[in-house]
Amino acid sequence: MVEQADDAPLLFWAEGPAVSLPEPGEPGGWGGSCSGVKGEAAAGGGGGPGGRLQEREGAEQVEEDQILAVFVVTFDPRTGNMVEWCLPQDIDLEGVEFKSMASGSHKVQSDFIYFRKGLCFGLACFANMPVESELERGARMKSVGILSPSYTLLYRYMHFLENQVRHQLEMPGHYSHLEAFYDDKKGVLPAGTLVSQQTVHWLPSIHRYMYPEMKITHPAGCMSQFIKFFGEQILTLWKFALLRKRILIFSPPPVGVVCYRVYCCCCLANVSLPGIGGTVPESKPFFYVNVADIEMLETEVSYVACTTEKIFEEKRDLYDVYVDNQNVKTHHEHLQPLLKINSADKEKYRRLNDQRQMLMYSQEVDGDCSSCEEDLFILFFMEQNNRIFQTLMEVSASQDKTLTADHARGMGLDPQGDRSFLMDLLEVYGIDVMLVIDNPCCT
Repeated sequence: MVEQADDAPLLFWAEGPAVSLPEPGEPGGWGGSCSGVKGEAAAGGGGGPGGRLQEREGAEQVEEDQILAVFVVTFDPRTGNMVEWCLPQDIDLEGVEFKSMASGSHKVQSDFIYFRKGLCFGLACFANMPVESELERGARMKSVGILSPSYTLLYRYMHFLENQVRHQLEMPGHYSHLEAFYDDKKGVLPAGTLVSQQTVHWLPSIHRYMYPEMKITHPAGCMSQFIKFFGEQILTLWKFALLRKRILIFSPPPVGVVCYRVYCCCCLANVSLPGIGGTVPESKPFFYVNVADIEMLETEVSYVACTTEKIFEEKRDLYDVYVDNQNVKTHHEHLQPLLKINSADKEKYRRLNDQRQMLMYSQEVDGDCSSCEEDLFILFFMEQNNRIFQTLMEVSASQDKTLTADHARGMGLDPQGDRSFLMDLLEVYGIDVMLVIDNPCCT
């Protein structure tokens, strides 16, 4: 396993010469694996972090490609964003022209964007090329993207899409490679899937473990950068994610790295205990959203998303938690105590970093590549969540149903600092226990 430094880029977006397009199956083509990706055999079917891992002992795992659409979006100086070309031609791509070319993208040379369209997910690669054309006002901007019922397999086509958007900038109107790609990878879903309200499993079946598939979901270093970027505040985000709050992350372009923060944030809330959260709204990764999504967001009770549009900050009815760069804030008074980092949070953060250092040491000295930092990150918070809910369920099943300060400490929480968090947790998950920890304001 190649060691990734904390400051390792998520993707190398190097501007190079004209691209010579690979044939299907060649390195960099749509048939090959991405650099740094382990486990092509890890099949995906779910719609949440990690998806479903199809385990077939002694048999090769074969994934099913389900590319529902491929499209090219362009910026027209006269009419704005528009879908220039797509397959199939009759698919509903309303709004994709804005989802695949984020507001403010004209300020960057290249970017990548994850987004949600109905109950499907999309990935688009954007590029901006200077041209000597008054009609195009000196710049040609396009995005090439795909739609799929699950985002867990989208990343493997990142390199192909990046090549294609450069190709479209240099040779507009030549779609033969995209047509061949769609013919090879196209999948068909039942009519109405893009807008239907059928059940979607956003989070993985954690107890079956999905780590090989996660190597496909994101590039190495994603979790490491998430920890480094937010520091101790990941414990604040962890609490809000576990409480299924509506979390909106603002950042100016490029937005690709911020889409990974959405994914990492959802991973904080994994629980593997049976019977937990059955009546709780799922933590949904919406990835990039814009003003065209306001009506949809108004109906959501739980999500994690990111945006480049500052106007969202004023629309407080759309979110519970607003993250501006590294500043995590909430306008809800009862959630304010959760913003404060307490002693138990500091201890958890110290333990997480200690485990990271031990892992890096074992990889360097012993050559142990059996686990990676992504595994450690997921397991750390899943075990923390399991410990909390296991204790709460045991107390709920006891005769007096009394939750004490000792219980809180046993769960790795601060009896005083996490009191309001515990109260919200009991309410959200409908756990019947009596909290007998004194309110610090009343002592």
